[in-house]
Amino acid sequence: MTRIARIGIDTSKSTFQLHGVDEREQVVLRSKLRRRAFLTFFAKLEPTVIGLEACGGSHYWARELAKLGHEVVLIPPQYVKPYVARGKNDAADAEAICEAMSRPRVRARLVPIKSVEQSAGQMLLGVRESLIKRRTQLANTMRGHAAEFGLVAARGLDKIEPLLARIAADDSLPALAKEMFATLGQELAELGPRIARIEKRLMAFHRSNELSRRLAEVPTIGPIGACLLATKIVNPQAFRSGRMCAAWIGLTPKDHSTAGKQKLGGITRAGDESLRAVLVSGATSYLRHVRSGRTTPSPWLAELLKRKPPKLAAVALANKTARIAWKLMTSGQRYDKVRAAARQGLGAAQREDSAPSPSLHPDTAAKATSASIAA
Repeated sequence: MTRIARIGIDTSKSTFQLHGVDEREQVVLRSKLRRRAFLTFFAKLEPTVIGLEACGGSHYWARELAKLGHEVVLIPPQYVKPYVARGKNDAADAEAICEAMSRPRVRARLVPIKSVEQSAGQMLLGVRESLIKRRTQLANTMRGHAAEFGLVAARGLDKIEPLLARIAADDSLPALAKEMFATLGQELAELGPRIARIEKRLMAFHRSNELSRRLAEVPTIGPIGACLLATKIVNPQAFRSGRMCAAWIGLTPKDHSTAGKQKLGGITRAGDESLRAVLVSGATSYLRHVRSGRTTPSPWLAELLKRKPPKLAAVALANKTARIAWKLMTSGQRYDKVRAAARQGLGAAQREDSAPSPSLHPDTAAKATSASIAA
């Protein structure tokens, strides 16, 4: 039998479409498997390279196929789409995956395979996020329905209980409306203890994770952000620099440059939305402390706040936070506040004077400038 060089697999809940080629790029395998026969087929197959589109279920199959001795790669779906031939079907998708996994540009952007523990950690964070969204949804629903009966309440969870008390005491409201408000209020009350239990478990996860504890030492990163960074960025070494990590999160500006003219827009918003939102929220909270005088900003941040609006400064600070986090994750170091302030001060001084300090060797000055940017 001809040796299969690589196999692209289009997955679904119950059927799997396979497309395999040999060393000469000749098609040697086109097959559709049921779920129960999937692992049995690959257990009998000689170890080869297998490509899957990255999705929720692909991490499980990647772990199982790796146990059978195969090399498994997960490809982001946006890098598979350009290789899809005309028409949309499972066979065309599997062929596109097989083609995409052979390209060096795509192989440089593969998705790391998550372990069972990392998947469980992400599930914990996802459940907390969904419960908080449901709590906000319930509060807004009750405020909206109450306004239809002339009862207006300010925004905030602490305003819901007084609103429900006013509704219960209002004799002009129909009994059906009161019953519906009571149902929504009961669900909202039940969410509080559930969220508290989840957050208690989240803090236990944070304390048990050494990387999460180190990341939380950064002023703009809290326990939730530290847990997200530790679970979402599975392989920080996959990024060549902190800038690439920040770009993956979506904290870098869009580039619309042409004809030698540089034109940058808003941030790309690519990558993980929850991770980006937490980093920006942490930066915004830190800037609030700066404006109130409770925290002294670094020279870089103080200069930025003089030139840019607070929201733009918060995104820039979140970008810097992502790069700091990448450095901590790849180096194993702890955050040094004094060293970071000194590096940022050096960077601010060099921006004021375009020439490097004459006391520094040119190579040393270049390295110091790069270190101040990466910090």
